[in-house]
Amino acid sequence: MSNRYRVETEWKASYQDPIVLNEGEELWLSGKADKWDGHIWVWAKNQVNKEGWIPDTLVRTVAGKHYANMSFSALELTCSLGEELIANDEKHGWVLCQSKDGLEGWVPARNLKAI
Repeated sequence: MSNRYRVETEWKASYQDPIVLNEGEELWLSGKADKWDGHIWVWAKNQVNKEGWIPDTLVRTVAGKHYANMSFSALELTCSLGEELIANDEKHGWVLCQSKDGLEGWVPARNLKAI
């Protein structure tokens, strides 16, 4: 996936030190869940005690323990109105974008317009 988007509504990253998961890593769920544009996100903690929201589809449960079924970083990208971004992935109402200066992070899909 490599589409171009224009920022229609600016976005400021919510977390300075977001949760990062490696595929197969055990994680702990708090029980908190949130619905974002029709998608379920759950609050999780990783092996180094970093916490944050992750898509519910990233969680695999085996014998009562939870694991990440793929690597994931919740790093968000701060972006300005009118900025052009390149999209590398899309997940749960968010688009993984790269800015012209090479920074990468997630931006809400509702803040972007395909160009």
